[in-house]
Amino acid sequence: MPDNQVDPSGNTEAFRAFSRTTPDDAAPSKMPYLVGGAVAVVLIAVLAWLVL
Repeated sequence: MPDNQVDPSGNTEAFRAFSRTTPDDAAPSKMPYLVGGAVAVVLIAVLAWLVL
């Protein structure tokens, strides 16, 4: 049976095209989650201080 998937390492040109496209899939930034978490901690601390 023929293999339907082409191995990019079998051809130098195909491998170079494959390796160029892979690093572009960067993970999204986690900065909004860090800022939101810091704001939540500050709000909880202020509310706890007001209650006491």
